[in-house]
Amino acid sequence: MTDTSVAYKCPNCGGPLEFQPGASQVVCPYCDTKLDVAQMEALFARQQERAAAAQEAKEERWNTEMAGKEWSTEEAAILKAFTCSACGAEIVCDENTLATECCYCGNPTMLPNRFSGMLKPDYVIPFQKTKEDAVAALKEFYKGKRLLPAAFTANNRIQDIQPMYVPFWLFDSKIHASADFQGEDDNVMETSDEIITETRVFQCIRSGRMSFHKIPVDGSSKMDDTYMESIEPFDYSQMVPFSPAYLTGFLADKYDVDAEASVPRADERVERSAVGVLEETVKARGYDRTILKDSVVRKEEDQVAYALAPVWILTTRYQDKPYTFMMNGQTGKMVGTLPYDNQKSLMIMGAVAAILTPALYFVAKMFLT
Repeated sequence: MTDTSVAYKCPNCGGPLEFQPGASQVVCPYCDTKLDVAQMEALFARQQERAAAAQEAKEERWNTEMAGKEWSTEEAAILKAFTCSACGAEIVCDENTLATECCYCGNPTMLPNRFSGMLKPDYVIPFQKTKEDAVAALKEFYKGKRLLPAAFTANNRIQDIQPMYVPFWLFDSKIHASADFQGEDDNVMETSDEIITETRVFQCIRSGRMSFHKIPVDGSSKMDDTYMESIEPFDYSQMVPFSPAYLTGFLADKYDVDAEASVPRADERVERSAVGVLEETVKARGYDRTILKDSVVRKEEDQVAYALAPVWILTTRYQDKPYTFMMNGQTGKMVGTLPYDNQKSLMIMGAVAAILTPALYFVAKMFLT
């Protein structure tokens, strides 16, 4: 993001510029760049404009008030909530479903609570993958992992994997992005006693309008953002208006990060993507290096919605450490972390060493005799 302050720095190397008396020029003492007064005024007038635009961009707000709805009295009456006594996660389900175990930490003690404090979602992506699909995918995930402890696979409770709707805030935006890049090309010359590198520097200015649709930011602090981003994307063409009927027999994580608190992550994802698109047009010129100098992303239109996304999740413990596995309940993409058996690792290393040592001995003997 552009710095909102303006400093008289060299546009090439960033060093401080100095006015040269009697010459009507400013000079960079570090790279010998020279600018006349008119050039300097034009350069820093633009810098001031971008600083002002950056400040305005910082003050822009997403329209988060329209995300989610209020439950009717009848709808709220058939919902109940459970709170994990260990990690504090709150799970919501219909009156005929029971939350017996925390999806996040594996704690078997879930305390019933009165349902409250949760907006009704705007949309839901229904589950497409069954429990049988999830169990089979988890078994396949374990398959071929030679360093996986036998005790872990014997006691990991694959059948306890649970279906849960994860809360997401979906951000739509039309934006105008502008960015300044520096392209650099090196020319290396060798003499009898030194190597000289000459670097040519190019200023590359890019701007454009873009639209972003359904940028997801999960609304649960208990949910590992890395996991959720790893099982993306979801197919939003299959998203439908929410109905409480979709909760029948399923769990739903109660969001504890509201739409407003999710804005910084949405801004970061929009800016990173927009600047990335602009940067690709600079890289296409074939520079040796491309350096981002500053960027400004302004929202022209925006909309935020609240949706539930389907996830199969299992948290199991091994040697007092939790291991979590998640599967996209729509596409079947699986992610997770696995422990490894130190003893198996040492045995394999020993076997490899036993095979390689004689071979290395004969190779060494061949070259040394």
